[in-house]
Amino acid sequence: MKTAALIPARYASTRLPAKLVQDLGGKSVIQRTYLSTLATNVFDEVWVVTDHAEIRKQIEEVGGNVFYSETAHESGSDRIAEALGKVDAEIIVNVQGDEPFQDEKSLRDLVEVFEDKSVEIASLKTLISEDEAQNPNFVKVITDLKSDALYFSRSPIPYNRDKIRDLQYWKHVGIYAYRREALTAYTALGKSVLEKVEMLEQLRLLENGFKIRMVSTVHHAVAIDTLEDLERARSILGLRN
Repeated sequence: MKTAALIPARYASTRLPAKLVQDLGGKSVIQRTYLSTLATNVFDEVWVVTDHAEIRKQIEEVGGNVFYSETAHESGSDRIAEALGKVDAEIIVNVQGDEPFQDEKSLRDLVEVFEDKSVEIASLKTLISEDEAQNPNFVKVITDLKSDALYFSRSPIPYNRDKIRDLQYWKHVGIYAYRREALTAYTALGKSVLEKVEMLEQLRLLENGFKIRMVSTVHHAVAIDTLEDLERARSILGLRN
């Protein structure tokens, strides 16, 4: 079962301009993400998919594989789907370009669920506190008894009507893995009603009848969206070195 990690890398960003090319300990954020993904040894291939010459140049400088996209895309999933013509793999994992410290165990666990032939799409979840569940920036997920997602929401789910103690809340970690055919089918679909309401593209999958197998992880990714996030990442890198 051949696997590939595809890292969508868009140059434009709102809260931290050009965040993927910011310096992070002598290498850029996107270089760190590419190299840490490669270092997990989970994948047969690792690619960065970008629409910007500077990002392409930086990945080529570290000897990486780059697919240069010339089509405008609304999402990372659409961007990596364009690259499938270059990538010969059955399992495609969408790794976020702004997360420079990838975790081997999480990625390996994610890929291994595809040994179950019924799984078409998989993603990650991690436990959070009840207070964290109130944060609309943390996307929550609830699952059925097979660990397939029932719903994703910015609201705390499930609603704890009777104030049950120690109720578990799960945060969705936005790394997706697809069988090749499922990714192609997904990106051919138009935006769904619930997707537009919650601004969560994974709801498009559920509304169209796809199952998403959720895999638990204790790894908390460091996503770089702001200058404060970047400084935190620099501190973490300093401790590791």
